[in-house]
Amino acid sequence: MGKLVVLKFGEGSFEQGFAVTLQIGEEHERATTEVTGKLPPFPEMPLYYSHWQSSYRQIGNRYRLHAEQVQVTNVSMIQDCENTSHILRARFNTWLKAEEFRSVREKWLERLSSREEVRVILQTENSQLQLLPWHLWDLLERYPKAEIALSSPTYDRVHKSRTPNPLVKILAIVGNSQGIDTQADRVLLQQCSNAEVSFIVEPQRKELTEHLWGKNWDILFFAGHSSSQGNGESGRIYLNKTDSLTIGELKYALRKAIENGLQLAIFNSCDGLGLARELADLQIPQIIVMREPVPDQVAQEFLKYFLQGFASGESLYQSVRQARERLQGLEDRFPCATWLPMICQNPAQTPPTWDELRSREIEEMPNLSPSMKRRFSITLLSSLAVTAFVVGARLVGVLEATEISAFDGMMRSRPSEGIDPRLLVITIDDDDLATQRKNGESLIGASISEKSLNKLLEKLNQYQPRAIGLDIYRDFNAKQPDLITRLQKTPNLIGVCKGSDGTANIRGIQPPPEIPKTNIGFSDFIHDRDGVIRRHLLFMNQEPTSLCSTSYSLSLQLASLYLRPSGIRVKFTPEGNLQLGKTVFPNLKSRSGAYQNINADGGQILLNYRSPKEVAEQVTLTEFLSSPVNPNAVKDRIVLIGVISRGDSPDTWPTPYGIPLDDQMPGVLVQAHMVSQILSAVEDGRPLLRVWSLWLEVAWIWGWSVVGGVLAWRNLSLRWLALAVGVTSSVLYVACFGLLIWGAWIPFVPSALSLLATVSLMSIYNFKTIIPSANT
Repeated sequence: MGKLVVLKFGEGSFEQGFAVTLQIGEEHERATTEVTGKLPPFPEMPLYYSHWQSSYRQIGNRYRLHAEQVQVTNVSMIQDCENTSHILRARFNTWLKAEEFRSVREKWLERLSSREEVRVILQTENSQLQLLPWHLWDLLERYPKAEIALSSPTYDRVHKSRTPNPLVKILAIVGNSQGIDTQADRVLLQQCSNAEVSFIVEPQRKELTEHLWGKNWDILFFAGHSSSQGNGESGRIYLNKTDSLTIGELKYALRKAIENGLQLAIFNSCDGLGLARELADLQIPQIIVMREPVPDQVAQEFLKYFLQGFASGESLYQSVRQARERLQGLEDRFPCATWLPMICQNPAQTPPTWDELRSREIEEMPNLSPSMKRRFSITLLSSLAVTAFVVGARLVGVLEATEISAFDGMMRSRPSEGIDPRLLVITIDDDDLATQRKNGESLIGASISEKSLNKLLEKLNQYQPRAIGLDIYRDFNAKQPDLITRLQKTPNLIGVCKGSDGTANIRGIQPPPEIPKTNIGFSDFIHDRDGVIRRHLLFMNQEPTSLCSTSYSLSLQLASLYLRPSGIRVKFTPEGNLQLGKTVFPNLKSRSGAYQNINADGGQILLNYRSPKEVAEQVTLTEFLSSPVNPNAVKDRIVLIGVISRGDSPDTWPTPYGIPLDDQMPGVLVQAHMVSQILSAVEDGRPLLRVWSLWLEVAWIWGWSVVGGVLAWRNLSLRWLALAVGVTSSVLYVACFGLLIWGAWIPFVPSALSLLATVSLMSIYNFKTIIPSANT
């Protein structure tokens, strides 16, 4: 695959000079070399061209100008035309050898090989610059496989969905042929192999429009009279003896043809720069026109040589150059014939070959150059290698702490869901402890005296709560007869105990002796390696020597008691997962998401906290006992009783919302979050926190690695690459955060790491391969 060279002319004039930028790169790739220079003022240059143009047009050689101006006599002014052409050529090359332009010239010679095919695009809005004979640039003539095309600095790519044609479809318009021979053009087109040619001869405007709308044409061909107006700003074609059209008057039909896949327009007629300018505004991919009036025979010979080369497999640019240079054999009768054919190119498009026109969608599936294929393969392999490394590091637990830290940050950022109206928490704070002591109440081994507990249970039962959870250890017998009876006879009261832990030589804490064993739940929490509560233990098999024999947690006992009137009972699926109604609580495995090789015994799920602040309405023990109670605040609710005191044996736990002691959450509120999670999942459809399967997580991580490779593949500048990576990482974070809100904990840190690692690897590769290759 060859090179693409772009010469960009900035604002300027022949009186002031022009700023010029030279870009060089591989076809289908971003330019790897750029240099700036300047062409000095040369106000006489347009005059030299005007002198040559005047002498050329005075010859008169059956030009394909509009019929009224066709000349049929050949005045002997050939020598004058040749003289002015030599002068123009010499002055033009002298200008291009100016010292200010030297940097462009030297960079061209340094980067380009004469053995390569070079496609040169000259971008300028200056119509006088476009008219100059750029094909005569001595630098360009050193490269036998180089050809230059004109382009506007303003362009766009038309995305089209084109059905491949088995044959190249050509719409051939034969316009007004007065005084010229267009029959030869028709014969040449009919001889093209693998082509389907549709001729319309001297059509009416409506007929032409219908044909342009009708099919997906590959090539539009026009032979007949044409001309440019307004200093080359617009063009006109002559359809028949009475009708002529500007390109603007065919705008909608031509735009439809381009959307349907039109790749190339050939105007084998006179003075075509005006036509090309208007067609370029429609973003047609490639155009071939004649810069000046073209003699009939020159037009025919060019078409013959061009079609021979293009249809036999030569590139579009090489076909034009070879056909143009073969016109030199006619220059004894038709001076400067080799000056006439020109390509006008939309830089956003890639010129197709003849076979590509009939085999596939050129614009949507361009051929990759070998270097691009190599870079694509390296990008793919790099992304796979990075993914394997990141996933491997994750599986051995290297990323666990970082992932969990990111999880905590997202949990803290989630919007609060407000309090759960099904819960009421009666708290015992430092003031409540002081009040009990002040009243002479004994707090032996507990945070609530027997008198206050009895009074509390009595008052609660008056308002008919659906369940009462006593989150206070009472591993001793009650002494007051009323309290003993109340503990034994309150059917909706659930007490707590603590399971044993043989690894830590902890036998556990037994439940209150008075409460029936069926009304006991364990209060054990599962904490991570950093001590934070992120998991919810629903059930477990107690150790044989444990003082706590219940299999169900306090939260599950309270939730099942609350749901019992709805006919919902605790069940287990064949896989051993807890089921309440239609809701299944899938157990965590030892490798679940960021967790690697955790102890997954029992029924563990991720704890989906409801709010960083209040999970339920709270009232202190003293306030509840001494104040009137709103019955609706208690009736049919779950009431949790627990300690939030920070003084005497505080029961606080680190959570994602805070690890320092002052930010820790009281155990009774953690229990409230757990109860709320169960009820909300069963009754409200609130999502449980889940993790993806290993292979889905690997695919996700790999996908972001590929994204990183694509960003680096574009070979952006460091500033733009950093911006692109920042934006992409933000999108990744927002995606992970949004999915967490919807209940899915997906890999953020591994994905971001794979993204950054692939970008870094491919950027290093680009630096070590692309840049050195540009310097060779």
